[in-house]
Amino acid sequence: MKTKMKVAQIGKPGGDFELVDRDIPEPGPRQIRVKVEACGICHSDLFVKEGLWPGIQYPRVPGHEIAGRVDAIGSDVTQWTKGQRVGVGWHGGHCFICDRCRRGDFAMCISRKVTGIDFDGGYAEYLIVGAEAVAAVPDDLPPEEVGPFMCAGVTVYNALRNSGARGGEVVAVLGIGGLGHLGVQYARKMGFVTIALGRGTDAQELAQKLGAHHYFDTSSGDAVANLQKLGGARVILATAPNAKAISELVDGLSPDGNLLIPAAPNEPLSIPVISLIAGRRLVAGWYSGTARDSQDTLEFSGISDVHPMVEKYPFTEVAAGYEQMHSGKARFRAVLMMDDSAS
Repeated sequence: MKTKMKVAQIGKPGGDFELVDRDIPEPGPRQIRVKVEACGICHSDLFVKEGLWPGIQYPRVPGHEIAGRVDAIGSDVTQWTKGQRVGVGWHGGHCFICDRCRRGDFAMCISRKVTGIDFDGGYAEYLIVGAEAVAAVPDDLPPEEVGPFMCAGVTVYNALRNSGARGGEVVAVLGIGGLGHLGVQYARKMGFVTIALGRGTDAQELAQKLGAHHYFDTSSGDAVANLQKLGGARVILATAPNAKAISELVDGLSPDGNLLIPAAPNEPLSIPVISLIAGRRLVAGWYSGTARDSQDTLEFSGISDVHPMVEKYPFTEVAAGYEQMHSGKARFRAVLMMDDSAS
C-alpha cells in the first residue's frame, strides 16, 4: 500500500517551490482525504509564495482550486463516499458555532479557514479537508475545468447571482482575464445584456466570442458615455484589479447601480461621493463563496456550457506554471495536472 505522496511546498516566505515526499495523511473526525487530479494556480497563491498572509505556518503547500476524488473518510462523515468526484475551493471550512454560522452565513464565519493557507492545499497528490468544505462535481466536467471553477468561477458566478441584477438588465464586466472571461460567459447565460470592458481593442473579438453583446474600450474615454446610452449598467463587475479603471466607471452605473469588486487592487479607489449620492449607487466587495456555492457554480456551468480557458502543466513543472500565471501571460487559468494529461 502506498504510504508516501509528492507535494510542492514553500519552505519559507519568498522561497522556491520544493518537490518533496511526505507521509500520506489520515483524515480525522469530520474530515475526508482527497486524491488530487488537478489544481489550478491562482494569483492568490502569491500570499503563500511571498509570505503576504499573516500567520502562515511554513512549510506550506499552496493550492485552492482542487479537483479530485474522495480517497478516505474520517469518522462522523456521512455525506461523502469513497471514489466520489469532489472539488475544494478557497473557503476551507467554518466553525458552525459563531454568530454568523448560527445564522447560516458560513462564508462570513469569524473563524473561516482558507485552503492552502490555513492548512495544506492542492499542490499535492493528496490533501485533508473538512467535510463541509467539499463540493460534489458533475460527471461531465473535466478536472482541469473543475479547478478554476472552484475559485475564479464561484467568485464571479456567485457575485452576479447575488448582485440584484435581473434578466434583461445591463451588466458590464471590466477585464477579460482569469475572472473576466468567465464573468462575461456567466452574464450572458444569466440573461443579462452583457457588456465587456477592456483597455484597447485586443480583447474585443474574444469578448464577443465569449458572449458579450457589446465591447467598450475604456482607453477611448467613451466607456461611461456608451454605458449611459444603454441606460447605465445595473451592475459593473470589476474583475481587473486596477483602482483607476474601476474608479472611472462609477458614472457608468444606472440609478441604484452596483459596482461590485471581487478582485482587489493594491491602490485605494478614488470615487466622487456625489456620483454615489446622485444615483443612489453602491460600491461593494465580494467574497467567493462556500462549498455549496461552488457546487452551484459547477452545476450551472455544466448545464449552461460555460468553460474556463486553461493551460495545463505537469505537476513536476509547478514553478513554470506559477511563473506563467504570475507574469500575466496565462490564457487564462494555469492548472497543474497530477497525471500525464498535461500538454
